[in-house]
Amino acid sequence: MKLHILLIAAGLIAVTACKQKPTTDATAKTDSIVEQQAPNTLSDKEIADKVQLMFDGKTTTGWRGYEKTAFPEKGWEVVDGTLHCISSAKGEAGGGGDILFDKKFGNFELTLDWKIAPGGNSGIFYLAQEVPNEPVWKSAPEMQILDDSLHPDAKLGVNGNRKAGALYDLIPCSVNAVKPAGEWNSVKVMVYKGTVVHWVNGQQVLEYHLWTDDWKKMVLNSKFKDYKWFLDTAPEGYIVLQDHGDDVWFRNIKIKEL
Repeated sequence: MKLHILLIAAGLIAVTACKQKPTTDATAKTDSIVEQQAPNTLSDKEIADKVQLMFDGKTTTGWRGYEKTAFPEKGWEVVDGTLHCISSAKGEAGGGGDILFDKKFGNFELTLDWKIAPGGNSGIFYLAQEVPNEPVWKSAPEMQILDDSLHPDAKLGVNGNRKAGALYDLIPCSVNAVKPAGEWNSVKVMVYKGTVVHWVNGQQVLEYHLWTDDWKKMVLNSKFKDYKWFLDTAPEGYIVLQDHGDDVWFRNIKIKEL
């Protein structure tokens, strides 16, 4: 009798377990589904917010070389949905040169993803001018792109002001939010009536204010002190991606004018 009862109980438990298992698996599968937006596309919300897609993942439309009328014939390529700056193996020499989006912006929020090769160096310039026969860094603030673990620039400068995310050679990041070489980093730069803020992977890392006494004092005590275009940074300018001779990839380049 006891054996009969135990067998019935075991059968009920087995049936219950079998009935519950598909529900549990289905729930787990449902919970694990995370809807992700495809790279180099705009969501309905972004379209409604008048965000502009600056790179479509397929062409170089809208981009040209710095101080040039066309996109570089060498040194850059569109591959796997990215704008890829190809290593020249010669540092800043021998590449395709910097590229810019052919429209000036004043007040804006710029967002993009970047990935750097081990030991690599690059940068994002904003409010940039094309000063004849002068490099872009003499006229434009730069958000640094760097492999902080291998590139020597990370140990140069002052208090880390040449590390990734920094206002290059001027202001270091307040927190270290950068992912290592080979991984994607999502960054944002906001410029609004002289206030500039950098974000890295969702964290605000620095803030400063153009044209103020603090700005002028900082610049006059830096390597940029002799460049009037930098000291008097223009109220609007180009977005420029740097060719520093190393492999770096860009995607999801978007801008919203404020």
